[in-house]
Amino acid sequence: MERIIITGSPGSGKSTLARLMADRLGLPLIHLDALFWRPGWVSVSREEFDSLLAEAMAGERWIIDGDYGRTLAARLQRSDTAVFFDYPTYLCLFRTLKRIITNLGVVRPDMGEGCPERLDLEFLRYVWGYRRKQRGKALEKLRSAENVNVIVIKSRREYNAFVRSLCGET
Repeated sequence: MERIIITGSPGSGKSTLARLMADRLGLPLIHLDALFWRPGWVSVSREEFDSLLAEAMAGERWIIDGDYGRTLAARLQRSDTAVFFDYPTYLCLFRTLKRIITNLGVVRPDMGEGCPERLDLEFLRYVWGYRRKQRGKALEKLRSAENVNVIVIKSRREYNAFVRSLCGET
């Protein structure tokens, strides 16, 4: 595992796993949200985002955390491992709301500088509809990826087993 992408619904635990894996595997960590957002929640242009992502993926070793489905195929072409969180909507929505309440007004380490946590109804609607609208597209791209070890995590038990495997435990 040298080039890893972690994807899935917001609130599934992508950033948490990415930080843990970066620590355990000694890989540089790239958060897509940090590439995409500028201070004040201003997004970069599509061209700038694609350029920043290409630059990040040019490295030989990395973990890239984030959904951004439009870029999934490009990320898969450069990765050797993909982790997809396939958790139920209620769990992702609960975790998202908990994260918002816990971090309200604080800039999280996985976000762009100057983008404090906020209550965003459009984002909550996205989380609510992710499984219905985005999940199938993501799984299709993951299934068709060649030479990529795809790991789908559907439960806390599977998550814990995967984390243990990173430590050489069974």
